[in-house]
Amino acid sequence: MFPRVTNSLYNSKFEHDACGVGFVANTNGKKERRILDYALEALCNLAHRGALDADAKTGDGAGVMIQIPQPFFQAEAAVVAGLDSVIEAVAVGFVFLPSDSDQQVSQAVEILQSATEEFGMKVFGWRNVPVNPKCLGEKARSTMPFMKQILVGRGDGWDDNNFERHLFLARKVAGQRAREKGIEDFYIASFSSQTVVYKGLFNAPQLGQYYQDLQSPLFQTSLAVFHQRYSTNTFPTWRLAHPYRTLAHNGEINTLLGNKNWTRAREQEITSPIWGDNIEHLRQIIQPESSDSAALDNALEILRLSGRNILHSVLMLAPEAWEKMDDLDPEMRAFYRYHACLNEPWDGPAAVVFTDGRYVGATLDRNGLRPARYKLYKDGLIVFGSEAGMVELDDADIQSKGRLGPGKIMAIDTLEGRLMGNDEVKRSVASQQPYGQWCDENMVYLRDHAKPIQPVEKPINLLDLTLQQIAFGWDSEELKLIFKPMITTGAEAIGSMGDDTPLAILSKKPRLLYSYFKQLFAQVTNPAIDSIREKVVMSLSTCMGHRRSWLEESPEHASLLRIDTPFLLEYELASLANMDHPDVNAHTIGCHFPASGSKHVLVDSLRSVCHQASEAVENGCSVIILSDRGTNEEKVPIPMLLAVGAVHHHLIREGKRLKASIVCETGEARDVHHFACLVGFGASAVNPYVAIDLIREWAEEGELEGVDIDQAIANYRTSIENGMLKIMAKMGISTMSSYRGAQVFEAVGISDEVIDECFYGTTSQIGGITFEHIASDAIRRHQQGFGDPESATLDEGGHYKVLPGERGEFHAFNKKVVQTMHKFLRSGERDAFLTYLETAERRDPVNLRDLFQLKPDITPISLEQVEPIDSIRMRFTTAAMSMGALSPEAHECLAIAMNRIGGKSNSGEGGEDAKRFNLRENGDNASSAIKQVASGRFGVTPEYLASAQEIEIKVSQGAKPGEGGQLPGHKVTPLIATLRHSTPGVPLISPPPHHDIYSIE
Repeated sequence: MFPRVTNSLYNSKFEHDACGVGFVANTNGKKERRILDYALEALCNLAHRGALDADAKTGDGAGVMIQIPQPFFQAEAAVVAGLDSVIEAVAVGFVFLPSDSDQQVSQAVEILQSATEEFGMKVFGWRNVPVNPKCLGEKARSTMPFMKQILVGRGDGWDDNNFERHLFLARKVAGQRAREKGIEDFYIASFSSQTVVYKGLFNAPQLGQYYQDLQSPLFQTSLAVFHQRYSTNTFPTWRLAHPYRTLAHNGEINTLLGNKNWTRAREQEITSPIWGDNIEHLRQIIQPESSDSAALDNALEILRLSGRNILHSVLMLAPEAWEKMDDLDPEMRAFYRYHACLNEPWDGPAAVVFTDGRYVGATLDRNGLRPARYKLYKDGLIVFGSEAGMVELDDADIQSKGRLGPGKIMAIDTLEGRLMGNDEVKRSVASQQPYGQWCDENMVYLRDHAKPIQPVEKPINLLDLTLQQIAFGWDSEELKLIFKPMITTGAEAIGSMGDDTPLAILSKKPRLLYSYFKQLFAQVTNPAIDSIREKVVMSLSTCMGHRRSWLEESPEHASLLRIDTPFLLEYELASLANMDHPDVNAHTIGCHFPASGSKHVLVDSLRSVCHQASEAVENGCSVIILSDRGTNEEKVPIPMLLAVGAVHHHLIREGKRLKASIVCETGEARDVHHFACLVGFGASAVNPYVAIDLIREWAEEGELEGVDIDQAIANYRTSIENGMLKIMAKMGISTMSSYRGAQVFEAVGISDEVIDECFYGTTSQIGGITFEHIASDAIRRHQQGFGDPESATLDEGGHYKVLPGERGEFHAFNKKVVQTMHKFLRSGERDAFLTYLETAERRDPVNLRDLFQLKPDITPISLEQVEPIDSIRMRFTTAAMSMGALSPEAHECLAIAMNRIGGKSNSGEGGEDAKRFNLRENGDNASSAIKQVASGRFGVTPEYLASAQEIEIKVSQGAKPGEGGQLPGHKVTPLIATLRHSTPGVPLISPPPHHDIYSIE
């Protein structure tokens, strides 16, 4: 039995939002009231990018960040301190406090004040922030925090950077102490000597009405960052409004979980002379339960406070697609190559506006998937944001205008009074150190050390290879339908959509652990990448080895091993394992448990592997090779995915993860999903030795259809690599460095005990298999082979095709179900229909919904309280299935039926015969009410669109999310070709996204 668990379907990690963002600034650095006025105007003109609650007044959040208006806050500091005047610069901390507990307010005030004083700063006092709650909606007013500002002076002899660091430390310590005391509603929106943030749960026009400070003529600034939040599937709150302390963000970080995990791993490695003994206070860099924007803000803040300026820090975290840009400046290429040794990109569609009080600027993600436009006026004013025309100014005064391109950046230096374009910003950071020299002298490339060698010719032990395959869960159907096409064609096999077999957790046949993980995909506000047409922004290259402190830079930081692909051949693995280089020290750990074992033996063996990995790292190992080679009658392979996840998270917990990379030598991995899981949960590279041995066996047996060994292995590698790119692109992730450890999967049917130890942070809603089940399945597979070696044969499979009796996997559309369905369709008799219904409903469960039951003892409501059937049927729609996926007869039948009952059929993306747009003589309407426009635009004509009651734009492919649609050539009949304006027999492929429509932008 599986353990019972009770889970909520809500999880904050699912939250995403899309917004309006921008800044207004004087490029000459002059502080003026008009800058704030223009920012508030621009914000109001982006109100349509936000949303309103049902009370019609509560927004998703809005805010501004400006330079601290010193005359205003110096006067306030004098008042709260009882002084005649204050002439020194004042830092401002803007604090959200509990609104329902005076005791907690007093505690929170004391905590922050004492922390501030402990770090050598003087507190002038506190002021209540004057606000106007009457302008708020009911929900915003009911959740409104109590707001106070702490006014602080700097310590003796501190410069601005030192002052900022001490304010940061006070904030970190105060936050930790408040959490320890259970003060949950304590939030510091900003605490800086340079900038102050005013934000909250507003719609845009309410911001200036609510905060009376923003109406003061003394609020003069040379820059203002503004943000209007739009929550697509989040719970709006006061603290989630932007700007954060250094940035405002429109987009999504697809690699967030991986970025958080890797940042947590870096915490134990960070050293910095700038922080000295205070380095310990930095350990929790990413705040708990933070959103993607807040987490990025945390990372950017720590980097800029540790010695780099904000421009340098932004380019570290969000680099452009530099690896395949032939015309990139060599210094900039060296900058990116070096910093790839320090951190992985925070990847995803994003327009990021940032400021530290001196610089204000913006950057766009490497794919350019968010709008970012600007106008520069002749008087030095610049307005940048999500849309043009946000501020009503005379276009005759425009000096220049344009938009940021993919991976581009711009900034204003308000101290020196100049606008810095993309090239100038990048030159300014790339020239700070001899990054190219450091990389050339220290970086190691596997391709320079691993040279192809002919394998030593020896008789292949066919029996042993078969036993290995059985122990690792291979079956004959998989070999024929999945594996062999990859070898002979260099591409994944093409098949029709649909899976009527049970989920792994519901299957009676043991499944590999990979089957319990479902790939996530870009959706809602987030487009997939086209891994074919947009390949230039994608990369499988990554670095391995001991990564040094994130907060420092030295030549030694570049002392890493760079690989071009996560797929390693035997000679590459051998070269890696035996490399004679001081910075590449590999150690191999066997991943097996005794065949006589049980759950406890598996867990003990797994923890032994983790302990060995930790010990190896302590002894200077920089590459851990987890290997299940050597499986025999006494040794059962630990599922490699389990081993990788366990070691990955064990080393993170011990603070050793960045000291070594993980490589897999496994007989288990053979298809693209296996590779994706292994890399997604922390491995840098995989050597699928059983798959490669099998290719050699087939080549010797002459079974490769004219393909020689070298070409077959190259084909297999190519298919895996292209498949990996496709999976990454499906989630909107561009680089292998970002995908590694990102855990962009959902587990369906795995218990919390396994998730917490091996896949920490991965969503698992329903619980499921435990270590005991995993051990049992592994032993069962092992015994099928090694239990009786002489008679052992590969399982038939039956996952893709129905096998007779109990020989294969169960299929929902099995022979019995299909036969009873056809009998009913031919006869039309009620008894035949009931027989079909009973047969279909009494089958084994396949999906989770098959386990749902209506509560039996429910009192029905009267029919008078139920809507009329006509109004109910108006909401009925069919799935969007194209002509081609359906036969012409079925496609037309659905349209007629839905039109008869008042519902709507959906044409799908294949177009529709214009003859169907006119009513038939009997009054039937065969035209689909919903006409779909997909990325291939097949069949889309003015007449087609004009015939629609609704037009549905398929932002991304629904049947195969993020992958695009494909109609094989043999299905492109003359009729289909005519409707799609194509050629018969030619395969038709829809790109994953539209190349001119991205998301809701």
